Amino acid sequence: MAEYTFYALITATGFVAAGLVASLFQLVTGQPIRFGFTPRSVPVDAAEILARMTAGPAIIMRNAVKAAVKEGREPYWLALSTLLSVLWSFFTGVVILELIYSFSASL
Repeated sequence: MAEYTFYALITATGFVAAGLVASLFQLVTGQPIRFGFTPRSVPVDAAEILARMTAGPAIIMRNAVKAAVKEGREPYWLALSTLLSVLWSFFTGVVILELIYSFSASL
């Protein structure tokens, strides 16, 4: 049972990171983050790609809920989007917790 709690903690870490990055992006730019990309300069592009990689679950869920409510898509699309978002959040959480662990171990 403890393993499932650990997996839930990792997934929650990824969801929280996705929400924070999506909110920070919207605070800085004034528009919600999207998967679309327009090239500018190399540092800005790198930061935007990293932000989209981290905020991917939030983008997916926002688009899935909008499609389910406004367009009336079938419920299985929302379920598949949720599954994809959970998996993406899990792997994002693994990367974030590994980075935190490696930084704290080096101190």
